Amino acid sequence: MSGPWTQWDHVLKVDPDKELAGDDTFADVCTSGTDAIEIGGTTGMTEEKMERVVGACREYDVPLFQEPSNPGVVIEDPGLDGYLIPTVFNAGDPFWITGAHKEWARIDEVEWDRTHTEAYIVLNPDASVATYTEANCDLDTEEVAAYAAVAERLFGQEIVYLEYSGMLGDTETVAAATEALDDSTLFYGGGIRDYESAKAMGAVADVVVVGDLVHEEGVEAVEETVRGAKEA
Repeated sequence: MSGPWTQWDHVLKVDPDKELAGDDTFADVCTSGTDAIEIGGTTGMTEEKMERVVGACREYDVPLFQEPSNPGVVIEDPGLDGYLIPTVFNAGDPFWITGAHKEWARIDEVEWDRTHTEAYIVLNPDASVATYTEANCDLDTEEVAAYAAVAERLFGQEIVYLEYSGMLGDTETVAAATEALDDSTLFYGGGIRDYESAKAMGAVADVVVVGDLVHEEGVEAVEETVRGAKEA
């Protein structure tokens, strides 16, 4: 498992449907110290919004990946390093496990060599992504770890993504998921607001993903989470 994410500690997720905070620019975002930028969101996505963010970020020396919420917003841009495609393992609607992916392959020529999947396990029932995918979030620690093991061992997923989206997760659960993996990279996302939360989750996950913070509090706050993740 040799993807670039094996060298990452911190990923910044930028939602094209949201504005940056205050006077922040995409230059500030791209020079925040994050190891990579994911561009995507659950709702309100369009090709135009995606293109705006990619265009603003592609001139900077930071890995840039699109994380499309549906096949209709996938864009082709030489500034992208590739595509990270969620497949929601605990989705109640199978469309979000393989259906959306089938549609993409049907309607478009997929750049398979630049396309990678993320085995999502959604754990906040109040999050938009949980509603959108009808995810079963009522999982205990053993079940989450089992999903992680299945994602790696049976489905060959290089990235397992615990998505708490909007709330800070349980460190014991995150640690159990990490321990269930041999080679896959464990991404953690949700509720990272400061140095302390980033360091706490960075200690039990391979990669900390920060999202809403950049839109709500700005790049200076993000820089604190970069420091926390890297010092974990």
